[in-house]
Amino acid sequence: MQSEVLPGRSFPIGATVYPNGVNFSIFSKSAKALELLLFDRADDPLPARVIKLDRKQNKTFYYWHVFVSGIGAGQIYAYRADGPFAPELGHRFDFNKVLLDPYAKAVVGWEHYSREAAMHPGDNCAQALRGVVVDPSAYDWEGDAPLSIPHEDSVIYEMHVGGFTRNPNSGVAPEKRGTYAGLIEKIPYLKQLGVTAVELLPVHQFDEQDVQPGLTNYWGYSTIAFFAPHTGYSSRRDPMGPVDEFRDMVKALHREGIEVILDVVFNHTAEGNEDGPTLSFKGLENSAYYILEPDQEYYSNYSGCGNTLKANHDIVGRMILESLLYWVAEMHIDGFRFDLASVLSRSRSGQPLEDPPILWTIESHPILAGTKIIAEAWDAAGLYQVGSFIGDRFAEWNGPFRDDVRRFIKGDSNMVSTLADRLLGSPDIYPHPDREPSRSINFVTCHDGFTLNDLVSYNEKHNAANKEDSRDGSNDNHSWNCGVEGPTDDPAIDALRLKQIKNCLTILFFSQGTPMLWMGDEVRRSQQGNNNAYCQDNELSWFDWSSVKREAGLLRFVQTLIRFTQSLESFRHERLLEVSYASQKPHVVWHSTELGQPNWSEHSHCLAFTLRHPEAAEHFHVMLNAYWDTLTFELPPLGKGERWYRIIDTALPSPKDITEPTTAPQVRRKKYAVEARSSVVLMARIG
Repeated sequence: MQSEVLPGRSFPIGATVYPNGVNFSIFSKSAKALELLLFDRADDPLPARVIKLDRKQNKTFYYWHVFVSGIGAGQIYAYRADGPFAPELGHRFDFNKVLLDPYAKAVVGWEHYSREAAMHPGDNCAQALRGVVVDPSAYDWEGDAPLSIPHEDSVIYEMHVGGFTRNPNSGVAPEKRGTYAGLIEKIPYLKQLGVTAVELLPVHQFDEQDVQPGLTNYWGYSTIAFFAPHTGYSSRRDPMGPVDEFRDMVKALHREGIEVILDVVFNHTAEGNEDGPTLSFKGLENSAYYILEPDQEYYSNYSGCGNTLKANHDIVGRMILESLLYWVAEMHIDGFRFDLASVLSRSRSGQPLEDPPILWTIESHPILAGTKIIAEAWDAAGLYQVGSFIGDRFAEWNGPFRDDVRRFIKGDSNMVSTLADRLLGSPDIYPHPDREPSRSINFVTCHDGFTLNDLVSYNEKHNAANKEDSRDGSNDNHSWNCGVEGPTDDPAIDALRLKQIKNCLTILFFSQGTPMLWMGDEVRRSQQGNNNAYCQDNELSWFDWSSVKREAGLLRFVQTLIRFTQSLESFRHERLLEVSYASQKPHVVWHSTELGQPNWSEHSHCLAFTLRHPEAAEHFHVMLNAYWDTLTFELPPLGKGERWYRIIDTALPSPKDITEPTTAPQVRRKKYAVEARSSVVLMARIG
């Protein structure tokens, strides 16, 4: 018996399940005709049913809609849209192309998908992506909810869902490697490491074929569906599998007190520029979704990826907002990191806006009020807003922290005063007195660039595997190979590299702000000098689980460092620390090798500071020596009964390099010799 087709209504946008059927609604202002395609199976080359929408019955203002009774969750669908193909006017309709619903909550058709077929003339139905009707309420969350861990209590672990368990040595069953289910099996590792949040590289459905032939778009910064979890990360092959498996992962992480932050890419899509494929947005309302050049045949490229979403267009802004609300309300996500967030501050014509509507809406929306929102506050066209991004809620990736710590550790000149600012929460960048220091997301490495091991092992990038003649990736890495480019059998060089890694980590976790680690840095993961491994879905990028045993000493160092600093009130401040010698409030005092006499000169390579939190009875003295010889530092005098105890000395072998406060050795001297390129942390206590 054929189901009944009714006019339907224009809201909600997307495919919405009701007890007696599904309402479909999609935006296309300029289309002259629209068809809804219904498929029985994901791999069917042709639809089982084609429903032609009538402009009078099935269109309200800019929205085409229809209600189909007798179908429900799991129904596979897509669209065709007919209209003018006039690129010079911003229109790129092509009735031969099957289009994915921008609001699709699951995507199928990958087994036969062809990006090439979507680029070239002709019908691509058999090779096109299709959406799946999803009923978000049909899942048992078992009382789960987002965790709302404050920034000041957070340690973020940036990671790649696929690369975390794809290596055969992961111990995960072959069918679960590189999946949400595989990540679930490794939650005990994350829990033992001590992180409080995982920041997942893009998991919105992306196009793995958006890359040169022979390579894979591995990182996922090529979104095609902002409401759907990436199918390639699911061990299940049924249409609803990725949605439910993703939710299983979120629920499992929450049970262990670990938040889930998504890296979201609302600055561009997988459709590329005028030479790219027609997959969804282009074929529905090209000029609404994308910022176009004055000659509308061409795309403005503020993202560096071929096109730029028109985020402050009402339709696009609504889609972005509704995507965020969906992931919070229905998928229980704890926060978002906005890739190239400065793009979202650009107008419909690409000019920077002082008060961008979409960002203010995200900042102030009540459903998002408890989520973490983190901006990568720059774009690929020179708009740099670190320290000036809008609002009070957005935290920011602190790019200067990354660069300045690298330069200090490497031994660059004129870095001491700058490092002091980074340790203090970057008041030179974030001068507002009411801004919480924890809104600075501090990191030394991330997915984009060298791993921490490669930062101290390579002077130059080695990106030949990317097939771009090493034109890709940054040339400005502030790295130092410690004497030999790449792997070495020289134990002295390897020991220096390990020490430099620990120096970076010590500074990271003894700075005011929220620390972020990149996956595998805790066990010296290497990409063999590739600083742009976006297209390397292989062992070059995957987590090598054999290194957990091989680098057990460094892993212990990181675990202990996180556990120790997370136990302290000294890194939970809501205001910038005072720089003072006598305050009864939390404060810091700067030194060099001599007490109270910091050396801010160009040729200084050392800095010491005393960190005190009187109310919490916490008292530390930190000595950082980036010089190439041993330096002897004076130690501050202590009160009656107090003694200095050594918590960290990066020059010492494991397990002496870091100790628990209860077993830390006492320092009985009034001075401490800090070896070349080493860091030392002392803690004062009675006894």
